[in-house]
Amino acid sequence: MGSMSVSRLLDDLADRISRLSERQLFLLLMAFAAFMIFMGIGLRSPWPADEPRFAEVAREMVDSGQWLIPMRGSEYYPDKPPVFMWAVALFYWLTGNLKIAFLLPNALCGLLTSALVFDLGRRLWNPRTGAIALGLLLLAPQFLIQAKRAQIDGMVACWITVACYGLLRHFFERPAWGWYFAAWGFMGLGIITKGVGFLPIFMFLPLLAMAIKDRTRFGDALTWRCTLGPLVMLLVAAAWLVPMVMYVDSVGTDAALAYRDNILFKQTGERYANSWGHLQPWYYFIVNVIPSLWFPLPLLILAAWRPFARRLRHQPELVVLFVWVILVVVFFSLSPGKRGVYLLPALPMFALGIAVVLDSLPGLREGTSAWLSPLMTGLHGVLAVALIAVGILALNDHPRLVEKFSDYSRDPARLPEAGSFFLTFGILWLASLLIFWRSHALFRWFLALMVSWLLFSTWGYSIMEPLRTPRNILAAAEQRLPPDAELGLLRFSEQFILFSRLDITHFSYFSSERGMERNAWRWMNEGTERYLLVENGLELACFGYEGAPKLGVAHREAWYLLGPDQQKASCQAPAKRQEFTTPYPCRESTGLCVKASSPDL
Repeated sequence: MGSMSVSRLLDDLADRISRLSERQLFLLLMAFAAFMIFMGIGLRSPWPADEPRFAEVAREMVDSGQWLIPMRGSEYYPDKPPVFMWAVALFYWLTGNLKIAFLLPNALCGLLTSALVFDLGRRLWNPRTGAIALGLLLLAPQFLIQAKRAQIDGMVACWITVACYGLLRHFFERPAWGWYFAAWGFMGLGIITKGVGFLPIFMFLPLLAMAIKDRTRFGDALTWRCTLGPLVMLLVAAAWLVPMVMYVDSVGTDAALAYRDNILFKQTGERYANSWGHLQPWYYFIVNVIPSLWFPLPLLILAAWRPFARRLRHQPELVVLFVWVILVVVFFSLSPGKRGVYLLPALPMFALGIAVVLDSLPGLREGTSAWLSPLMTGLHGVLAVALIAVGILALNDHPRLVEKFSDYSRDPARLPEAGSFFLTFGILWLASLLIFWRSHALFRWFLALMVSWLLFSTWGYSIMEPLRTPRNILAAAEQRLPPDAELGLLRFSEQFILFSRLDITHFSYFSSERGMERNAWRWMNEGTERYLLVENGLELACFGYEGAPKLGVAHREAWYLLGPDQQKASCQAPAKRQEFTTPYPCRESTGLCVKASSPDL
């Protein structure tokens, strides 16, 4: 009897939570969401590809006092608007610790998104719907991945969720003009965070279709005042765009003008219509992203398709949610350039829509197809066995894993450590399956996933930190360089600037590799004690690798230190002189400058 009660403990716990008062339920869920999202902050540094870039931009904002236009490596950064970097810079200025500050904006945005999803479910349906929606949001891997990272997408998804929240409250709860105009204001904020902040506008397509079909549906919520919303959006976006354009016109340099044109045109319409990177087929999101990063939410739609179809016929709010999600997917699918994070803004509303359907069921077992629980149980077991197998192979230094791991580290002790980590994960998943065998498969999956996130955010961070930062390379360089040496980067890389205790010079992110090399040769030739960090495999015309000390492996590349002995006697002059120096970027106050105890040579 005791074993029976333990095996069904998760079902009983879910039932008790659902019987809490509305206030108790909200506080419990927000505390849990905060615990999951904030766990690990301060335990790791910015990791490539995007995090070092945004952290370095924020550091330079605080150090220089110039916040209007983002700079990285003392050069204009024209790929993204500044709002996310402003947030990181603000927390760096407040805390004085960049290692803590760089993750705080998205963590807070993730918590706000969680609260909005719960509250919208509570207001338009009931507290249980809000609780289910928040649980589903935490269950989909993409949400916590982005809430625990320092990428712009987590913040812009939050602003888009605020806008959707405001529109849905206005049209389906009662006319709330404050929330209506706030929705448009957050769209404007989303635009100067990342250009796609306008996506909630797509909600007006199903809303207007319903209004045309039944002119009395929205009453006082759909009047001429709605046309003022776009003006609010433009005014908020103009709060940065107008000063930026005025500044560029006053400066008038080629670099400033190029920044303006890039941020206004190339990174918006041109990037969408004629993308030059991350090229994928039109079905990429449907086949690759949604089934994996939103798992298991798509399975729930398939398993409950009959009640889903019934609710759609009687729930106009549900129609708006799912039509909007579909339109967002279509919008990004039409662009040739695709990344999985692009779909993140649609995930909160997708989770809410599924929660509405699940809440209408008498129970997960009774209301969904019979195949759902066996499938989830099977996947749970397969994942557990796979993790245990990888852990055992790593602990025994399997040749293929050793070869793969050598791309990140030459320290032989690190692979067994990673093996212990995977083995523990596998045992955790297997134990949750066996102990809670009679609980619903979704509850077992949720428990194992949340504990896995906690392990990854602590133990996992400690394992990955040496592998995802270039501290070992920079420490090895410091040991070989004289005290007054200057260091240059032959190929631009923000993380080498962010973690360097030495002055760093680079030769423009926008220059060709040949132009960088020619400027680097000129820079080295014009001074003394100047050296270059160079990754293995570059085809060099002005330098050679002969006799260059190997510093180690970082970011899947071997790195060398080139000095005057590797400099060839002559080199063709660069077409344009480009040279940007960042003085002493990694100061102790950033919290990032921890000396590597033993460089990974």
